[in-house]
Amino acid sequence: MSKAALIVGAGDATGGAIAKAFAREGYVACVNRRARNSDQLEALVQSIHAEGYEARAYPADARIEDEVVAMVDAIERDVGPIEVAVFNIGANVNFSILDMTAQVYRKVWEMAAFAGFLMGREAARRMVTRQSGTIIFTGATASMRGGKGFSAFSGAKGALRMLAQSMARELGPQNIHVAHVIIDGGIDTAFIRGIHPDFETAKAADGILSPDAIALQYVALHKQHRSAWTHEMDLRSFSDLAWFNHQVDLDI
Repeated sequence: MSKAALIVGAGDATGGAIAKAFAREGYVACVNRRARNSDQLEALVQSIHAEGYEARAYPADARIEDEVVAMVDAIERDVGPIEVAVFNIGANVNFSILDMTAQVYRKVWEMAAFAGFLMGREAARRMVTRQSGTIIFTGATASMRGGKGFSAFSGAKGALRMLAQSMARELGPQNIHVAHVIIDGGIDTAFIRGIHPDFETAKAADGILSPDAIALQYVALHKQHRSAWTHEMDLRSFSDLAWFNHQVDLDI
């Protein structure tokens, strides 16, 4: 049996970089996205294989309890013990509270908060039997404060942060490291490229977070000695040109 790293929300940028970083550390990267993104998920697996490392695709809807339970069971049975589980689903949307529908608010909460609970609970249930493991949740500036148009996203991310704190309190004494990472700025993704007013200038000045640099911090969290565990880590770019830190209305 091999040691497994589960990445829920293994997208094309940060999630994929996290998967690759753990694969390079000798883990089988067990990557998850919804079934409709199976092609992209398989492409990520193949890119990890091309580097000479191991990965497996687990398409499933992280909001559906039965699918999450089945996915975790399959990994533990077919790959090995999940030593680290990362929840990286974003669900960033911007709507005026006046236009926000109940359906949108509920779906954002399901994706960014409820799905985190399902993954966290299932990973924890396995880890407590071994008295070992790491669970990491990806947060955002919206985890810390609200912004115009971000009532759904901030509400969900705030809930995820409280989940992480509660789990850390309960599971820490059982040798399970629970961490929450605040991504306080724009990441080098197609989405940010499309909305940033001067992306290339900001990136050249290290004003945009690198997915690979973020991923290395997740690996570092997992490697921390338990005498000095970090629960909450705030990642932001070097340059003041990272406009998210100054314009609250655009905050993510």
